[in-house]
Amino acid sequence: MAKKAQALTGVSYVMPVLNEVEHIEAAVDSLTAQDYEGPFEIVLALGPSVDGTNAVIDEMARIDPRIRHIPNELGSTPGGLNAAIRASTHPIVVRVDAHSVLPTNYTRVAVETLQRTGADNVGGIMKAEGRTSFERAVAHAYGSPEGLGGTQHHTGGKEGPADTAYLGVFQRDRLVEVGLFDEDIKRGQDWELNRRLRATGGTVWFTPELEVVYRPRSSLRKLIRQFVATGIWRGELARRFGSANSLRYFVPPLAVLGTAVGLILGIVGSITGIDWLAIAYAAPAVYALFVIAAAAVAGAKEGLRSGLWYLIVLPCIHFGWGSGFILGFMKLTKNITAQTGR
Repeated sequence: MAKKAQALTGVSYVMPVLNEVEHIEAAVDSLTAQDYEGPFEIVLALGPSVDGTNAVIDEMARIDPRIRHIPNELGSTPGGLNAAIRASTHPIVVRVDAHSVLPTNYTRVAVETLQRTGADNVGGIMKAEGRTSFERAVAHAYGSPEGLGGTQHHTGGKEGPADTAYLGVFQRDRLVEVGLFDEDIKRGQDWELNRRLRATGGTVWFTPELEVVYRPRSSLRKLIRQFVATGIWRGELARRFGSANSLRYFVPPLAVLGTAVGLILGIVGSITGIDWLAIAYAAPAVYALFVIAAAAVAGAKEGLRSGLWYLIVLPCIHFGWGSGFILGFMKLTKNITAQTGR
């Protein structure tokens, strides 16, 4: 067994961490429980947490020498990832999120897939799972067409080359070759890195065999903050790279504009007595019916309380992401982007 372990390629788990006291132990425990028999290390890049996260990590590192932590001087996700990558030592880099829980076979399957396909990066399915009725509503949105679009890294699909991948298991030499993560991009940095890997002749590989449990945000405020920030940066990336972005990214901002304009015109018509403007109410009415129908489906699957939460969660995701996208695309976020690193 010792000889086999020595023959396997070493793996470095890298994770940026900021205010994740709710999730960090489960995330790290899922790494130490991997059935991969090769050598590994866990490098955590710590931001200035204020919720006790760093004290929990100090204790874990004291007990297990394979766990190390370093400061994340920039405080952002890409800054933390790059700091952890530079401080790590092994040829394969596994990018991990503090909200993720890896199944025990994750690393073994990922390394085997890297070697079998010759890919630069391998990723799989982000399986959102909630514990409260609110979190279950959010998790349902992650995996549904009306929520985040039902893409393969949320719902699964056929193994093969992909534009991007959830998290990612990378060949270190290729990461270094393309310049690591872009530290000027606070969200969407995975997509942008994978774009560079593909542009330089590399392959990003999706396999449904890799399935990672993801814990959604635990409150409405955190959810809205997350999706506004994500929308801002997706808008920024759409403006920078244009045709490299899927048309589906433009659906939420168009829905936001259509619903908002329809509501405004309808109100103007009611105030001014211009009857024909009442037709503008059709857009928000159609959207409201769409949300109600989606909530009924969510309630049937996740339970009544989650279905009721879905009536709030789905518009918050759409309007948070869509309005953020518009702000980012129109370059109206000079004072906002600096605050959206996490």
